Formats: sequence, structure tokens, C-alpha cells
Amino acid sequence: MSSDKPSRRQQILEALAHELETSPGERITTAGLARAVGVSEAALYRHFPSKAKMFEGLIEFLEQTVFGLINRILADDRDVAARCERMMAVLLGFSARNPGITRILVGDALVGETERLRLRIGQFYDRIETQFKQVLREGELAGRLANGAPVAAIANLLVASAHGRMAQFVRSGFKRQPTELWEQQWPLLARGIFGA
Repeated sequence: MSSDKPSRRQQILEALAHELETSPGERITTAGLARAVGVSEAALYRHFPSKAKMFEGLIEFLEQTVFGLINRILADDRDVAARCERMMAVLLGFSARNPGITRILVGDALVGETERLRLRIGQFYDRIETQFKQVLREGELAGRLANGAPVAAIANLLVASAHGRMAQFVRSGFKRQPTELWEQQWPLLARGIFGA
């Protein structure tokens, strides 16, 4: 057996992400997911005790990927503006590559699901905002922010901008990429934030 073959658990998560992408606006059922994977519903439950745990598996993938990349940015780059730009690129790029998970990020796929999942996504955004605040505070101490720029307000603006672009991506049926026009928009934001 090839070691490259994804585990059944991985296949289930990939099928869930695919179903979220190809069935926007529809509720994903375990019966439909089992059909997509080619197993019985009982087989799904051997790997995940509930559909909420399947969603949590995708959220864990999101967190590991995004925060892993952000940690690399923080280790590799010292410039506050470059850090913020690259962190935004991570969020928007992840969204573009993972439309199904983007539905989870904007809450669209969580309608009717357990409140715990919505809280976990809220915690993801809180953690992103905290990362931005940390970077911005370091920039403030180094004199790299516009005079009197409010760190908390800027961090919130960046998170809201990323979320809005993701929501637009979902709303457009994945036609308007979250990175669309970003190259023109980032300099406008950066000028207001960093005075550059």
C-alpha cells in the first residue's frame, strides 16, 4: 500500500471541503458525505463521532496552515508593513485555495450547526487580530506607524478587510477571488496605516 494514499480520515475531510465548495447554500448531510467518500455512514462515524467533529477537523487544518505560515513570517521578516502585507496575503491566499473552508470562515456553512463551531471560528479571528496587534505594537515602538495610529483599530480593520473579501468570494459563488484588486488596495491601506 502506497504511503502517499490519504487516510480515510483525510479522505472524509477532503470530501467535506469539496462538498462545501460544490454545494454552496446547501446543508451537508452525513448521508451525502458518505456517498461522496464511497463509504457507509457508519464508516464515517468510525473516524469522526459527529459531523461537528468533521468541521472541527477542517478548522484544525485551517489553524495549523495559517498560523504556521504566520509564524514563519514573524520569524523571517522584521518590517511591520511587510509583515502585515504578508499576513493578509496568507489569509486571502488560503481562502482562494480553499473555497469550501472559506464557507466555514464566513459562517455560511455553519448555519444550523453547533454553536461551538461558530465560537471556534470567532476564536480564530480573535487570534488573527491579536497577531496583527502584536506586529503593530512592535511597529509603533519602532516608530513605523503613522503618528497616533490606533493599534487596536488598525488590527480590527485588517481582519474586517480580510473577512469582507472572503465573504465576497463566497457570495459570488467563488467567482470573485479574495485577492482580486488586492494589489491596488493594499497600498491604499498601507498609506493610511504606515504613512508610506
